[in-house]
Amino acid sequence: MSGLSISRRGLLAGVSALGASAALSACGAKTGSDTSSTGAKADTSGDTVKVGLLNSLSGTMAISEVTVHNALLLAVKEINAAGGVLGKKLKPVSQDGASDWPTFAEKAQTLITDDKVVATFGCWTSASRKAVKPVFERNKSLLFYPVQYEGLEESPYIFYTGATTNQQIIPALDYLKKQGLTKLYLVGSDYVFPRTANKEIRAYAKANGMEIMGEDYAPLGSTEFSTIVNKVKDAGADAVFNTLNGDSNVAFFKEYKSAGLTAKSLPVLSVSIAEEEVKSIGTQYLEGQLTAWNYYQTTPGAANEKFVKAYQAVYGKDKPTSDPMEAAYISVYLWKAMVEKAGSFDVAKVKAASDGITFDAPEGKVTVDGATQHVHKTARIGKVGSDGLITEVWNSGKPIKPDPYLKGYSWASGLS
Repeated sequence: MSGLSISRRGLLAGVSALGASAALSACGAKTGSDTSSTGAKADTSGDTVKVGLLNSLSGTMAISEVTVHNALLLAVKEINAAGGVLGKKLKPVSQDGASDWPTFAEKAQTLITDDKVVATFGCWTSASRKAVKPVFERNKSLLFYPVQYEGLEESPYIFYTGATTNQQIIPALDYLKKQGLTKLYLVGSDYVFPRTANKEIRAYAKANGMEIMGEDYAPLGSTEFSTIVNKVKDAGADAVFNTLNGDSNVAFFKEYKSAGLTAKSLPVLSVSIAEEEVKSIGTQYLEGQLTAWNYYQTTPGAANEKFVKAYQAVYGKDKPTSDPMEAAYISVYLWKAMVEKAGSFDVAKVKAASDGITFDAPEGKVTVDGATQHVHKTARIGKVGSDGLITEVWNSGKPIKPDPYLKGYSWASGLS
């Protein structure tokens, strides 16, 4: 049933075709009091408007995406308590992408056509985003995507509230270089994000005197890492750059420790492991290891203290917050600000109002770049502590302007 067993090339072709097919099947939707002249029509005629939440609530990615779904629900709850948006309360409609990219495309179409949502928030992996992208574009409906990704993409109907490459991966490489860790081994899941990210890492390495000692991929959901870990151990690397996603990280880090590898002997820098994953994997396997994000539960500031307190009041005092959760949470508030600036739920008007929208987020001040529909974000490197939390060891000092196509880097000229 799952698309996880399909080859990478076949998978990508399949999701693209399915997404286009689903988009073409869109039928006319109910028109409310606030309509757009083209595309799917959201129903805004009543006292409530529907917003779509599209996350993996089951399957290998549920380890990460359930918490994002919870953060989205928290934002909706808070906004409703404060009066809603343009006088209308938000009604969340959840769909389970089930860690299966064709399912994501189908559920996206359902949210737009059947549920008539005014906007959708969700997806995690780049494969899921690539699968739904043609659906949102064909229907002229908005998706707010909350997770760091590989860049080299812009869509008129997607707002990217997680980091793009120059706000996470490049700062992480800069940090490793400054630490003298110039011989890297690349380990990732076998799909879009890790392969594209590693192509970018190789280009950076070539231009910055770094050496790639090896590169390996495992299928999403894989639990067999003895061969890869043994290759890592024998490669002579200074550090591992980890782009594994989902519960494969559990098996990888258990095998890593079993092989006698530690954060001190061969550090791993991960770009898809946050506080929730640390808890699931086990602190004993991750203590001292590095991560690259834009937010941590320990990030200082009143806005973050309020966010953590509010989240834990709903979901439990033992539940950590994380970067993707925070990026999802603020995405609802950024959309709200766009709608209120536009004075309308109309997609074209919301898009036109987006540039320069700011929000005092838990991660610090963020600003929407209307040209790319990405967000200015502060880069942060963190280290996993014995308490399972991640403490910042470096930050960029100020928010970084998004550069999804890496136009500001001469070494990246051939990547896109």
